[in-house]
Amino acid sequence: MTNGIDYSWKAPIADEEMVDLVLSHGGRPSTGWWPQIRNHSLGWGSARDHDGLLVGFVNVAWDGGDHAFLIDTKTRGSHQRRGIGRELVRVAVLNAAAAGCEWLFVDFGPELAPFYFDACGFTHTEAGLIHLRSTSTSPAGSD
Repeated sequence: MTNGIDYSWKAPIADEEMVDLVLSHGGRPSTGWWPQIRNHSLGWGSARDHDGLLVGFVNVAWDGGDHAFLIDTKTRGSHQRRGIGRELVRVAVLNAAAAGCEWLFVDFGPELAPFYFDACGFTHTEAGLIHLRSTSTSPAGSD
């Protein structure tokens, strides 16, 4: 337990808790999202306060080999700016490395650069992205 927060790896999380967490910081939750996503995860970190309330979450997806992907880092609105997100990322880093992953990737908007670069230790890389829902191109080789 750190500063009254208990951090866990792969601890049970109910879908209702995830919906509540997303709502707490102004997000748009989707009921049933967590049970669907959980099966594609290498693991996930959770943070709970002394009452057992879910106050933070991070998910680690992977390719089954060397590459892991940090996604869906969330901290309850009332608990932000207390280091919970940074500690959850640290938990994810340690567990991805322990699983044999060599690389941990993350993507984010510019407003989160100080968090991921300064607080969490990620480095800047070049990357590419296609927004699939806004692209009407044909798949490669479909001629």
